[in-house]
Amino acid sequence: MAIERIDAGLCTGCGICAEICPKDCIRMGSDGKAYPAFPEDCALCAFCEMDCPANAIYVGPDLRPPALTCWGV
Repeated sequence: MAIERIDAGLCTGCGICAEICPKDCIRMGSDGKAYPAFPEDCALCAFCEMDCPANAIYVGPDLRPPALTCWGV
């Protein structure tokens, strides 16, 4: 799973993560908190972690794709 943790204690329910996710992996629960609804579809972009104003989302560093530095090497 790409999203290792969404801390419900820190989540303010702003919904930015659900809006920013390009693969629609994060949803808002009935309690108003974010949760990873479809973790298997995650594109490992980490936009949710970067844009969370409460720092409630943690994407494991070992799960992010390696940066492509050049072609053909």
